[in-house]
Amino acid sequence: MFIELNMMNTFFYFQETYTNRLREKYRDDILTHPEFDPDLWMEVGSSGGPDKNRVYGLSNTTADNLRSTRSVSTVGSSQSKEFVALQQHAAQLTEKYDHLSAEYAQLKVSHAQQRAESEQIKASQAQQKAENEQQNAAYEQLREMIMNMANSGTCAPNPFLP
Repeated sequence: MFIELNMMNTFFYFQETYTNRLREKYRDDILTHPEFDPDLWMEVGSSGGPDKNRVYGLSNTTADNLRSTRSVSTVGSSQSKEFVALQQHAAQLTEKYDHLSAEYAQLKVSHAQQRAESEQIKASQAQQKAENEQQNAAYEQLREMIMNMANSGTCAPNPFLP
């Protein structure tokens, strides 16, 4: 029981120290923190306990073994910053895409309305053309009737017709 309590205290001490060091290194904004900072883990994990060369949470791994791979952690740290920047850029692009999609939908509705109005105008023009043709046909029929009547002598000659 005493060993378990001691391990729990060590764990909580390590977790608190690691979290505080993350805040010191990357400020209080959690979004700027990497998911894992191996250099910081190694620094905090090997700073206390009976064997200061052992790193907390990594069983037999020694600080010396981890120091040899320090360049990898630097790349990982810069990659996590790039990842955050890419996430922000993706969010901006998503927002622009959503805005453009909404604008496109509005333009599509507007185009459909304009097309419907255009079809109505065409139909109205076709109806006017048909009415004009009917009026012209009626006028021609009336003119022929008058000419026939004038030629047959059933009515007085029209002085206005040639």
